[in-house]
Amino acid sequence: MSPDDISSLPEDLAEALALEVKSWENDLRVARLWNGDASLWTDADEDCWLGWLRAPEDLLDMIDELEVVTPSALNGEFDDVVVLGMGGSSLCPDVLRSSFGPQAGAPCLHVLDTTDPSQIRSLEQGVRLDRTLFIVSSKSGTTLESDLLLRYFLDRVCSHNPAAAETQFVAVTDPGSPLEQIAKERRFRALFCGTPSVGGRYSALSPFGLVPASAMGLDVRRLLTQAVEMSAFCRPQAPVHENPGALLGLLLAVAAKRGRDKVTLVGSPSLASLGAWIEQLLAESTGKRGKGFIPIDGEALDTLDGYGADRVFVYVRDMTDPNAVQDAAIASLEQAGHPVVRIPVADRYELGAEFYRWEFATAVAGAALGLNPFDQPDVEASKIEAQRLTTAFERDGSLPNETPAAVDDGAEPGIQLFAGPATVCQLGEAGTDTATTLERLVSAHCASLTEGCYAVILAYVEMSAAHVAALQRLRHVLRDATGNATCLGFGPRFLHSTGQVHKGGPNTGVFFVITGDDSIDLEIPGRPFTFGTVKAAQARGDVEVLRSKGRRVLRLHIQGNVIAGIERLTVIVRRALVGQS
Repeated sequence: MSPDDISSLPEDLAEALALEVKSWENDLRVARLWNGDASLWTDADEDCWLGWLRAPEDLLDMIDELEVVTPSALNGEFDDVVVLGMGGSSLCPDVLRSSFGPQAGAPCLHVLDTTDPSQIRSLEQGVRLDRTLFIVSSKSGTTLESDLLLRYFLDRVCSHNPAAAETQFVAVTDPGSPLEQIAKERRFRALFCGTPSVGGRYSALSPFGLVPASAMGLDVRRLLTQAVEMSAFCRPQAPVHENPGALLGLLLAVAAKRGRDKVTLVGSPSLASLGAWIEQLLAESTGKRGKGFIPIDGEALDTLDGYGADRVFVYVRDMTDPNAVQDAAIASLEQAGHPVVRIPVADRYELGAEFYRWEFATAVAGAALGLNPFDQPDVEASKIEAQRLTTAFERDGSLPNETPAAVDDGAEPGIQLFAGPATVCQLGEAGTDTATTLERLVSAHCASLTEGCYAVILAYVEMSAAHVAALQRLRHVLRDATGNATCLGFGPRFLHSTGQVHKGGPNTGVFFVITGDDSIDLEIPGRPFTFGTVKAAQARGDVEVLRSKGRRVLRLHIQGNVIAGIERLTVIVRRALVGQS
């Protein structure tokens, strides 16, 4: 990003950015970043997490090691490659899968980052297990979801071929992890070790992103070369105002300090999946101490009067395949005085450069906000609460009983509303008519979406195209009626992404957690519970942690058809919002 990429900034924001750039230049802060000066941030352990700075150069020297999973090395053995991972181990491969599509003569890449049994079964039924290569990816080697998915597919594949682990499984993990031990004991086809000083969400340009890239037939050297070129532009020799990573990070930080913390990501359709990767990087890195960016990914562009003064827009534009509707909307936003950053992408291999730019920008933004961008203090809380619930299941044979605060039995399917006593009290007791009670509680919840707030839909259901479309309709009903920014996340994947900012960032979120009855369930080899039980524990645990952080949250459980339930909930929300207008 150069100054020319910032199409327009409000005068106060432009002046503040200029002052911040000058301050960084005077204090040589880019040089301090490259030198690992932890005092640039919070003087904690930030210097231990800067391996990503030089990772592209290091990986170029080690690129031959990746050739064991290139299509030529796989020699036509596989039709599909499945990544089993979460967060930083899954989002970069998903960007590459979506942006590049299938490569000629190479296996098709899939990413599985869920505990939803229907989604797992859909993937399983969509591939031939005996012609699928599985890449299990976990930095710590202890990630719950990755461990459970590995157990499941090892059992499914090896039940037909006891030696399949040696030919069909690859591990990517840090040295000395439990996953490394499993890979060695089971004699996996290949084992790739990451660098301990590269955190999970900064690992796109490491084996966690590059092993899947190699397996799907991408030119990994070309990706890394693009990243190395971006790295050169971000070094201390360049003035800060010409440093594409530093300038982006400072702009976002200055905007957030002035209330524009909703970083609205707009991408050409061919590059749209990059938004989910940026979303994780920004949310998990900066969402703490009551500060941080609220990334808004996947929200359709609205009319000009639909946006408040809490937005900054980032437009990642595919120069070879631009979208005329997006172009016109972005131009209108610029003319209306909204801050807009344009990032042109002329070649999809420039994604290598974008991964690096955003990593650098996020580290700079963390420093400008006085945050440690390499920790995630609130992510562990949800894991602990989910573990408590699964432990209870092991002991009692079921999850603890819970009583809904209200029930909508008047339509099919029914919807149960769960909320803590304090929440029900705050929203107001609404009598004994259960259907009315639920609608009134939802209405009061919607009414808390005041200026500067954002609505969050967290859905623990299969991430299918039909569910995405239905939830997007609900999302846009909320946005269009209130003018507030909206987020949509699928559980449990968002727990490894936006979960940090939801709990540790600004307390401006209004949360709608959606769960549903599972149409199928799957046993987990070696575990006393099913995938459905794990998912339910993760959802309930996440809600409890949100409540403990003082967040405004309702859980709405759909009994029966999920899409019909979402549509019913959309009607209830629309009616509530119309009644408030």
